[in-house]
Amino acid sequence: MTATTDGSTGAVDPRAASASRKTTESTIAADGVQAAARRAAERSVEHLLGRQDEQGWWKGDLATNVTMDAEDLLLRQFLGIQDPATVRAAAGFIRGEQLGDGTWATFHGGPADLSTTIEAYVALRLAGDRPEDPHMARAAGWVREQGGIAASRVFTRIWLALFGWWKWDDLPELPPELMFFPKWVPLNIYDFGCWARQTIVPLTIVSAKRPVRPAPFALDELHTDPEHPNPPKRPAPARSWDGFFQRLDKALHVYHRFAPRRLRRVAMNAAARWIIERQENDGCWGGIQPPAVYSVIALHLLGYDLEHPVMRAGLESLDRFAVWREDGTRMIEACQSPVWDTCLATIALVDAGVAPDHPALVKAADWMLAEEIVRPGDWAVRRPGLEPGGWAFEFHNDNYPDIDDTAEVVLALRRVRHPDQARVDAAIERGVRWNVGMRSRNGAWGAFDADNTSPFPNRLPFCDFGEVIDPPSADVTGHVVEMLAVEGRAAHPVTRRGVEWLLSEQDAGGGWFGRWGVNYVYGTGSVVPALTAAGLPPSHPAIRRAVEWLESVQNDDGGWGEDLRSYTEEKWIGQGASTASQTAWALLALLAAGRRDTVAVTRGIAWLTETQQADGSWDEPYFTGTGFPWDFSINYHLYRQVFPLTALGRYVHGDPFAGRTPTHEGA
Repeated sequence: MTATTDGSTGAVDPRAASASRKTTESTIAADGVQAAARRAAERSVEHLLGRQDEQGWWKGDLATNVTMDAEDLLLRQFLGIQDPATVRAAAGFIRGEQLGDGTWATFHGGPADLSTTIEAYVALRLAGDRPEDPHMARAAGWVREQGGIAASRVFTRIWLALFGWWKWDDLPELPPELMFFPKWVPLNIYDFGCWARQTIVPLTIVSAKRPVRPAPFALDELHTDPEHPNPPKRPAPARSWDGFFQRLDKALHVYHRFAPRRLRRVAMNAAARWIIERQENDGCWGGIQPPAVYSVIALHLLGYDLEHPVMRAGLESLDRFAVWREDGTRMIEACQSPVWDTCLATIALVDAGVAPDHPALVKAADWMLAEEIVRPGDWAVRRPGLEPGGWAFEFHNDNYPDIDDTAEVVLALRRVRHPDQARVDAAIERGVRWNVGMRSRNGAWGAFDADNTSPFPNRLPFCDFGEVIDPPSADVTGHVVEMLAVEGRAAHPVTRRGVEWLLSEQDAGGGWFGRWGVNYVYGTGSVVPALTAAGLPPSHPAIRRAVEWLESVQNDDGGWGEDLRSYTEEKWIGQGASTASQTAWALLALLAAGRRDTVAVTRGIAWLTETQQADGSWDEPYFTGTGFPWDFSINYHLYRQVFPLTALGRYVHGDPFAGRTPTHEGA
């Protein structure tokens, strides 16, 4: 891309990119690209097959940011279970992620982040780094320039409060009596998204207990004024929602001092039961690291010793989030994605021409079938009469199957020629039925729950970091609509309503917002194939606008990229350095829209073939996955393999379900 760069971040400046992007005639012969695409797909197939586990699954590393590693060290300090080897390995990873100015970012090429920098700094202090060390002094100086600890997010200050580095009185209150709210009362725990719910319940115990373990050192160097570390903030107007919740928080602080002891004890015990009932068979909670960390702390505060079976299993599960690297450092994954990676890998391989009955695909299908969740979870609170039948994202997460994984697993299983087809058909039918039952009232789908759209949780002073609700999104809805169309339900009212919702959500520029991937390129790459699978012709105005937008944001090098700042700054929408995964998403949309032989597609395919590495893989340092838009970003290491292979496969072989005749219309 022939654009200037922002020297402070290494990211492509979208204004320069937009100014330099021109529509040009391709100089690449189509037949040459076709042959190159076929060779690239063959190399990629070989690479991907070589990465399959003996049990049938695929899993790439899931990289986030160093708060995972810092909080792991803080947890071990709090529980008194540090060991020198772990501390040394974690500190090595954290140091390796530090930027030249002494700060830490939350994604590759991104700007410095205050809370991340504070947590990384504290972790390195625990590892023995000294405040006067140059890399530490630079970090502390930058933190003070940004307002110090007082300007950090709530979760960072909770960690500091555990050691007396911050006052509990200066944190938002989160009472355990929240457990008593029935599901129809605003701010009951099921108003929160499942990831927030699993974190908030244990934190109600922590908030009630307000523990302080002696700090091994002071952190005066991270305050703008150590004598007055928490300067008063201007209150929001009383008649605003923010003002209301600020005053509610003050009232809850008063309640904390006078809460009836028996009531509080019963509330904390109810929270503990809730936590223990949701512990997975592998000891984790929901298959993700943050709820596991807070659950272990909460139960420890209630008297569960470290040798208790629940605690021992929980701590052992946390070790499984660690990725030990060749250089001796240790990275913590926020979660692991084997089901997601396996279904996407299966789709990619079949679409690239691998025989549907290939032993690797049958083995993958067997593994996915064994991962089906056939018991109710928290989702049943809103859908009590719905029979289970979905898939989760992780190895062990029976409480929280998700709609996105279920749709993609169905699409993957439908591609495989399995010797026990009746077993596959029965699992698919259960998955389709569960997904249909999980649609929200507006006809669209969220990720984990139906109608998880309360406006109140995001307004709590406690919730200042990331999304805490799970409303329907275009990318998840697109995947479900595509799955329903492939299953012969394109004309069913449920599918048609989903299509109508998607059409209503199209951005004025022509793209769709990407909730779980970055960003409009991901959303558009998810929606356009769904709309065409559901029967919309390429001439439909919505598809034409999407095509025009994608072609307008193609980079000069032929690829596509979008920076995470597109979530907060409009100028970044569709702008960024080209990546393998985002280029593939754009190509999947253009191919679905019938644009195979256009200049844009030819140049995009050429970019993929030219940037492929000798072993059949692609390199991708940029983060293209989304946990919380802008606040928490993910680099799925397998995205750079599965999506380019899918795009190359469809370019060479076409869509495997194109022209499929609907077999039935039942939902």
